[in-house]
Amino acid sequence: MSESPSALVSTAELVSLLDSGHPLVLLDVRWRLGGPPGREEYAAGHLPGAVFLDLDRDLAAPPGAGGRHPLPEAADLRAVLRAAGVRTGVPVVVYDADNGSVAARAWWLLRWAGHSEAAVLDGGYAAWVADGGASTTEEPAPEPGDVEVRPGAMPVLDADGAAALAESGVLLDARAPERYRGDVEPIDPRAGHVPGAVNAPFAGHTGQDGRWLAPAALADRFAELGVGGDSIGAYCGSGVTASSVVLALEVAGITTPERPAALYAGSWSNWSQDPARPVATGEN
Repeated sequence: MSESPSALVSTAELVSLLDSGHPLVLLDVRWRLGGPPGREEYAAGHLPGAVFLDLDRDLAAPPGAGGRHPLPEAADLRAVLRAAGVRTGVPVVVYDADNGSVAARAWWLLRWAGHSEAAVLDGGYAAWVADGGASTTEEPAPEPGDVEVRPGAMPVLDADGAAALAESGVLLDARAPERYRGDVEPIDPRAGHVPGAVNAPFAGHTGQDGRWLAPAALADRFAELGVGGDSIGAYCGSGVTASSVVLALEVAGITTPERPAALYAGSWSNWSQDPARPVATGEN
């Protein structure tokens, strides 16, 4: 569909899409580790027509052995997306507060579910407001959607797969350097990283204003990290911010929608629970 957005859409492009009158679904997924709840930010102001989805409740299964944000069951995700008005063949644009690290989780889930027409708003709500975009406190009541959820359109790694990829390809750790090194671990049972993983902090693909670097700059960043070839995967603390690394690789032209990077969905919150799994610390 010519009106559908690419994986990353600017505020100007979103305005054009909205002005075209073509059907479009907006999802607000603002969320911050440790709070405050994103629902409060949404209530204070959001893009007109945007539906709020909660990361913990709507975009993940309950925490457990699979990690802190396991992938939702297909039926549960279908119910959430249909209630938000997501329809087959209708583009979806997702935004968070600023850098896309949470919005990318919803983008990834849509792609994983087989809904290819999904994009993340570059710079999120902060960029939208900074560029003069309208906001509202009025909450929409969307017509129920008809989207089907067919998991499997995006590759997923389990712990064994992540370990193998760290040896045979490139496994990127999207967490902050101090967590990768094992200097600190504020959330999960053990500190460190998957042996062989390369640190690629998700914050490095955006500028200070939360907007994404140009594709060439992203490509240079990944090249400096030794990323090349087809065997690429990403993980983070719980499979959320690593989704933005998967998106960044596509924006950079290193991967494509047909050959995306893999996501270790359970991520460190899954790996660190298993005492039999080795843990590396330091820079390597």
